[in-house]
Amino acid sequence: MSWLLQKIVHNEAMKTDPKEVYGWRVYALACSACFGGMLFGMDSGIIGGVLTMTPFEDKYGLSGLNKTEQANLSANIVSTLQAGCFFGALLASPAADRYGRRYALIGAALLGIIGVVMQTAASGHLEAMYIGRLITGFGVGSASMINPLYVSENAPRAIRGGLTGLYQLFITMGIMLAFWINYGSLLHLTGSTMYLVPLAMQGLPAVLLLGGMLMCNESPRWLAKQDRWEEARATLSKVRALPADHPYVEEEFQGIAQQLEQERLLIGGSSFLDLMKEMWLVPGNRKRAIISVLLMICQQMTGTNAINYYSPQIFKNLGVEGKATNLFATGVYGIVKMVSCGVFLVFVADSLGRRRSLLWTSIAQGLAMMYIGLYVRIAPPVEGSPVIPAGYFALVCIFLFAAFFQFGWGPVCWIYISEIPSARLRSLNVAIGAATQWLFNFVVARAVPVMLTTVGANGYGTYIIFSCFCFSMFVFVWFFIPETKGLSLEKMDDLFGVTNLAQQEIDDAEQSVIAKNSSKPAVNRAQHVESHRA
Repeated sequence: MSWLLQKIVHNEAMKTDPKEVYGWRVYALACSACFGGMLFGMDSGIIGGVLTMTPFEDKYGLSGLNKTEQANLSANIVSTLQAGCFFGALLASPAADRYGRRYALIGAALLGIIGVVMQTAASGHLEAMYIGRLITGFGVGSASMINPLYVSENAPRAIRGGLTGLYQLFITMGIMLAFWINYGSLLHLTGSTMYLVPLAMQGLPAVLLLGGMLMCNESPRWLAKQDRWEEARATLSKVRALPADHPYVEEEFQGIAQQLEQERLLIGGSSFLDLMKEMWLVPGNRKRAIISVLLMICQQMTGTNAINYYSPQIFKNLGVEGKATNLFATGVYGIVKMVSCGVFLVFVADSLGRRRSLLWTSIAQGLAMMYIGLYVRIAPPVEGSPVIPAGYFALVCIFLFAAFFQFGWGPVCWIYISEIPSARLRSLNVAIGAATQWLFNFVVARAVPVMLTTVGANGYGTYIIFSCFCFSMFVFVWFFIPETKGLSLEKMDDLFGVTNLAQQEIDDAEQSVIAKNSSKPAVNRAQHVESHRA
């Protein structure tokens, strides 16, 4: 595995690292945690297809509504998950800090299983469906916050981007499986079984997440934060597949210890209020928090989840007729997303870097969305008429958009927000970023069905709006996003200028010690300063 990675990944750090670091263990750990991403993908991908199934429409009262009423009820069912995800992401931060990343992920898996059982057993009762999706959302939102955090804290620096980005790959894998499960159910099942099987299958990733995390270790950086230093060293040695006294393990372990000490000197307390002060009053930390929030807003305003949730309706909007044909096109869309994300993680994530990936995909996504909007405006599809060549290219642009998103704004945002914070603030920073993502995910899920029926003829304005957001993201990245490829987590403070501030605090403290002991002999003063530094 190590020699193959060295051929693929053009990263200076990998050239000096021991080959044992890139063994199977770290990949198994990352994949086990990333079933939380598959849970998100399955839940978000399945519901769009289920909403178009006739037995579901009849059972839940969608079939007797006009277009606007149907759009509103569909949006309510879809967006309840995102509401739960928002609160789940916020509540996951204190849970991950208090009980550890591993146990918090186990809790997220259990919530996901409970929610899926309620959705499957709702039997036409909208209230039960809403509550089930809300509880599932708590689990999905918690996993979305903890997963990148857990993986980034266990990953070697040279492949941290690829391993953290596995979360996005598992999301796309879940979406792809969801689309094909819907397609197969529509073709081969009848009656209520048609939608019950897809709803029940949402629970599979949660079961896999639970089983995987029961066999995985805790994050060594979390153990160090709890002053469980021997366990932290032993865990780091196990994950790196190296002896505890190996120079590589010793260097990484000392880096963790040094960063934690600097943070404690900067702001000693560890209460929620202390952490919030540290995040928003220290300039370098404030910058990282703002970047995390803005990246997640931008990710949702590309319009990707508009397609994930409502792809059958969007393909119909572009002239593709028939429920089976729509779901088949949706399934192909899912395959494109998954393959593109896999190619990015293997060949690009730790080679091209975060910044350049975001820059070029901003323009590419904007152009794809712009073409779709102009096509729907200039040559809108006519029901019963064949799709014209320009319409087929609009369909191609949907698939191109999916590929572009997976080469930049999909995986990179999760990678970036999980690697730039200081150790003490990492869970809080990722929680705020994940909660922001879910808040705007909710906004998109709730607004898009109405936008497609009200913003311009055939909803062409929806695509134009998302296109303009994509173009504006290029400007944001160009001026405000520094490159982090190949840097260890402990070097992020240097990049954002926090280390200098911590060093100034240490120097000030030393000067205070010197001043207090100025009347003592020189030898004694030196001993006092050295004692304080230690």
